[in-house]
Amino acid sequence: MTTLTEILKKSFLDKQDILTLLQTTGEDQLALFRKSREITDFQIGNKVYLRGLIEYSNVCAKDCLYCGIRKSNRKQARYVLSDEEVIACAQHALDNHYGSIVIQAGERSDAIFTSKITAILKEIKKMSNGTLGVTLSLGEQKLETYQEWFEAGAHRYLLRIESSNPKMFAKIHPHNELHSFERRLKALHDLRKAGFQLGTGVMIGLPFQTLDQMADDLLFLRNLKVDMVGMGPYIEHQDTPLYEASDFLLPRSERLDLAFKMIAILRLMMPEINIAAATALQAIDPMGREKAIKYGANIIMPNITPTVFRNQYKLYEDKPCTDESPVECTSCLEARISMIGSEIGYDEWGDSKYFLKQNQMKQPTASTL
Repeated sequence: MTTLTEILKKSFLDKQDILTLLQTTGEDQLALFRKSREITDFQIGNKVYLRGLIEYSNVCAKDCLYCGIRKSNRKQARYVLSDEEVIACAQHALDNHYGSIVIQAGERSDAIFTSKITAILKEIKKMSNGTLGVTLSLGEQKLETYQEWFEAGAHRYLLRIESSNPKMFAKIHPHNELHSFERRLKALHDLRKAGFQLGTGVMIGLPFQTLDQMADDLLFLRNLKVDMVGMGPYIEHQDTPLYEASDFLLPRSERLDLAFKMIAILRLMMPEINIAAATALQAIDPMGREKAIKYGANIIMPNITPTVFRNQYKLYEDKPCTDESPVECTSCLEARISMIGSEIGYDEWGDSKYFLKQNQMKQPTASTL
């Protein structure tokens, strides 16, 4: 049987290695975290890159069974930021040297929505003179829409698979074409065709989810050759159908622990990608995001959405920082990052080193021209 020490020395982990690491406790778990931090420092450095999060709208055409802003949640008041509010958020990010923003919203694919995003992207590029990086997280779209948004100025896209297991995926989504596993996979491949740095992720600690499935999730990310990952613990929302399965959930502390291990193992598996410290971590542990940085993450997304709207964008319960202003979030974040001995990469896009290396390899050399 392969020992933990031998596993941590490997450059390529197989499924059994991953399962062993997912079950570590005590000193073995600390050894995993030390190794993941060592790899992060060597491959990525000690910098944390910021993505100012703009929650553009909670209007959604989807009905995912776990999500608080699902279409059928009639208790949820809806909003859409004005163009001026989005540009003001982007200006705040620019003024505070964030380097990049994320525009996130409930999923829509109607022409009014997609054209509005295109116009906003062009305006952000104009007002920042092309210096502000833009990540989108706007769900499944047509390839032509992805291409339009890429040409308008976005260059990274996060579309979470949530579970790479088709049966588990089916348990947390309605059974129709709009929520199909195959549709999600096609969208991921279309994003790469459009030129985006590809990001995806999974929920950790879903009802009935097994360690075997979590190991497969990590293998899926590696096989897809993603450039960035955003994953965190599943946190239930009382106004969703999946809340009925709450009795089958692990305690939140155990879901958090698994999320930390998933981040650390993924850093061992894919040393050069970007890994986000998800906000859901902070919903369980006030220092959850900072701990994730210590264990292998290198991206944090401070919320710069106008405070008045934040409590309406609740994908899950106990969302943190809903009453803080963008200015308060910035000053708090600086102190937290400093506490763990890391530094913020101000005015830097912080693109995935994995993407940059893969893209460079695709460029023709002088001998091939």
